[in-house]
Amino acid sequence: MNLLQWFSQHAISFTFILAYIPLVATVVTTIISLVLVRATLRYTEASDRSLALSREQFEREWAPEMHIKLERLSARDAKILATNLAKISVLMQMVQMRKLSMAVPSLRYFLNEPLVGGTTWSEDLGKRLFACTGEDYEGQLAVSITFYAAGRMYRTDWFRFQVQVRNNQLLQLDPVNISARRVRVLHDRDGKGITPRELVKDVVMGTATSDDDVVTPATRK
Repeated sequence: MNLLQWFSQHAISFTFILAYIPLVATVVTTIISLVLVRATLRYTEASDRSLALSREQFEREWAPEMHIKLERLSARDAKILATNLAKISVLMQMVQMRKLSMAVPSLRYFLNEPLVGGTTWSEDLGKRLFACTGEDYEGQLAVSITFYAAGRMYRTDWFRFQVQVRNNQLLQLDPVNISARRVRVLHDRDGKGITPRELVKDVVMGTATSDDDVVTPATRK
């Protein structure tokens, strides 16, 4: 009888506890689900970082990289040399030359020259150099090349050279610095991303002649 009396006295408590069991199970399930979601998000974030790193390494390995040099041949002639430092082959489309005092290139001429990775292309400038500098000029001359690579159009940064011309005589032609930035994409495979005026837009900012613009050569990684 004592056992029956005890059960009858605590019947309400047992009913109350049984009623709360589903609620406790729901709370525990919710906590476990939150922990699993957080672990999934961390794994997804780690996977995205690994994928981004792999893509960056691939793009760095196959990114186009060009070096431009002007070389004095005589008092009446100079030569331009373009070296493809990357593995990927390119198709050169246009050479632009300008004096730093000018807002737009003073000389542009078009090419259709393929350049395999690790090779150098050269061409005599002849009258083109004097067409850009004029009969008398002493200052800096900037050169840039536009080219296709892997279905995209790129343009190098401006390579600057110190030039001295007197009476149509080339007296000095020395490099000032090489490009500090990699080539930049003008448009992608679909031809999007630029306006028709982009090819003649000055990429040297107004600080080109300031101290901040004199940079050390970039180290290729």
